[in-house]
Parts: sequence; C-alpha cells; structure tokens
Amino acid sequence: MKIKDFGVEQWMNEYETKAKYNLGETCVSSLSIRELCELVGVDVNDFAKQLVDRRLTYGAIEGAFELGAFELKKAITRLYQNLTPDEIVTEHGAIGANNLVLNALVEPGDEVIAVTPTYQQLQSIPEAIGATVKLLPLKRENGYLPDAEQLRGLVSDKTKLIVLNNPDNPTGALMSQAGLQTIVDIAKSVDAYVLCDEVYRHLTQEDGYSPSIIDLYDKGISTSSFSKVFSLAGIRLGWLATHDQAVMKACLSYRDYETISCGQLDEMVGTLALKNQAVLLERNRGIVRENLKVLEEWVHQQPHITWLKPKAGTTALLYYDFDLPSTIFCDRLMKEYETLLVPGSFFDIENSLRIGYAFETAHLRDGMNQLGKFLAKLEQEAR
Repeated sequence: MKIKDFGVEQWMNEYETKAKYNLGETCVSSLSIRELCELVGVDVNDFAKQLVDRRLTYGAIEGAFELGAFELKKAITRLYQNLTPDEIVTEHGAIGANNLVLNALVEPGDEVIAVTPTYQQLQSIPEAIGATVKLLPLKRENGYLPDAEQLRGLVSDKTKLIVLNNPDNPTGALMSQAGLQTIVDIAKSVDAYVLCDEVYRHLTQEDGYSPSIIDLYDKGISTSSFSKVFSLAGIRLGWLATHDQAVMKACLSYRDYETISCGQLDEMVGTLALKNQAVLLERNRGIVRENLKVLEEWVHQQPHITWLKPKAGTTALLYYDFDLPSTIFCDRLMKEYETLLVPGSFFDIENSLRIGYAFETAHLRDGMNQLGKFLAKLEQEAR
C-alpha cells in the first residue's frame, strides 16, 4: 500500500531531539511514574513493587477480562455518558485507534469526508486504502468550525464515514454540542459513521463537560489516549469507544492482525491515572489555561504575528507576514535559534506555524523569546 509521507511526524522525528526549545510539543507537561504517584496520593514504592512483580505475559486480547484491564476500561467509561466497558477497545495510542477504525471500516471505492486542517493520518490512511476522500476546510473566518452547508453539499449516498477532530489540531477550535449535533443530523441523512479524534478532549479553557460524538450518535466513534490530556505519552496507550456493535466486531477482527494486546505495565499506569482522573484534569487544565495567557500576551506584542485564539487543546496556529515558506521559516528557526515549531504547510496552510503551549511555562517563555529574536531578524532582512 502506497501512502503519503507523514509530514508532521517526520519533521518532529528530525528535529525534536535536537531542539533546545521545543515549541512543537503537544502533550501537557509529561509526568514520571513517581510524579504521578505523588500527585494522586499513592505510595510510589508500593506501586513500583506491583510493576516489578508483574509477569510480562500478553494482556487480555480485548483488554476486558483481566482485572487491571477491566478496571482500566471501567475508568475510561467515566469520561463519557452512558458507555459500558465492552464498548471500548484499547490500542497503542490514539494513532493506533484511528488506524484500527479506518482500516476496519474503509474499503476501496468508499467515500470519506475529512476536515482539514487536521492530523494527517485521518486523511491519508483512507486515501491510501483507495477511498475517495473529500476535504471539508475549516476556515479561519468561521472560527475553524465545520461549515454545515458545505458538508451537506459534500455528502452523498456513497458517504461511509465523516472524520472530525475535536478539539482540532492544529487550530484549537472546539465544536459545541449544537455543532456536533448538526454534524450528526447530516450523517444520519446518508447513514454515515462519524469518527471523531478526541485526543485533546477535556482540555478546555472554560469549565464544563465536553460532549463526545458517542454521547450524541449511535454510529459515532470516539478515539483518544493518555498522551495529551493525561501527560502519559510514554505508555503508548489509547482507545476507541462506540455503541455500534458492527463497528466493534469489525475492529476486533482487524485488531487480531495488528495489535494482539496492549502492554500490561502500560495498562497498570493508565488505570492508576484514570482512577484519579479528576486530579490530573485539574492539574492539566490549570497548565493549559495559564500558558495560553502567556502565549496570548506574547502574540499581542508581535507586529508580524496574527492568530485566532484557541478554545481548547494544546496547540495554536500562528500566521506570519513574511514572504517565506513555512518549512524554510521553521528550518532556519531551528538552525539559528535551536527552537522547534511545525510548518503550517504540513496542514496545507502556508505562512503559518503550529505552536504547542502545554509544557513548562518557563520553557514556553524561553522558546517564545527565541522566536521573537528570529522575527526581529527577519524584519531586518526585509528592510
């Protein structure tokens, strides 16, 4: 199967270990196991003993019938409304969950509608399978939210799947419940599934419950993980959730070929985190809310930068007014100032940059200081 190069991931692979100031990071300030235990009030020595005494066999294939995994899936259900453990499949991160759903459901000749900009995986996998992929542009003037009338014009009786990303990566746009319901109504009109990558869900700038697609639609599919919201990217654990048993059956069948099971140690750490999800959410919402204020203050001081302030998530899209392709901009920034950003061209939006703002505040300030120096240098060069 031929597939497009994954622009964002290849860029991060090339530069993130070399950067002194990594403004491309999208996870909320990552936790060690010790820090996690201290945060949730668990004795680190007791938990470490559980880890080292664990026999490293395969876990339960469906992640359901062994105590730790069952407890994990039970904890995941509390992130949704009216979800049961047997409506969840664990995977190797949200990237594994998205891959599983797309490969299990999409066939050559199917029609898939995907928002853009978004995480490239959500567009490139169905295209590589042989589906016709129609793109639904998220426009700045519309708050980077899907245009319902445009979507109505794209769907047809051949549409099998509508793919969303909420909150959106890279823009940080957040669809309301009413907006999601509109998408659901359009999907129902053609009996299409809706896959929603919700890996940034819960990281909102305002308090309140963020609805999931599966709260609203029986043919909705939610994917998520521990990486962004729960600061545990290193355990490489995620999941998909759906009420649709046909989807569940297809995903479990395909999963036998590509996953077998998730790691038992990963599931133990994930279970500990989700049993204490309220504590982690309070910590991480505090970080993204404070850091967005810091980023907003910096943006307002920059004459060459504009943006639409994100509503949720950990990323924002910055626009600059220099006549310079974003890959060259970011390459020079890295080489001259050891500072990493992601070119907007990887999201098909030129003269823009994706910035993450969810890591340590001091690191964010230092990185933005370097970016400011580079912008001043470009201004001098333009004179």
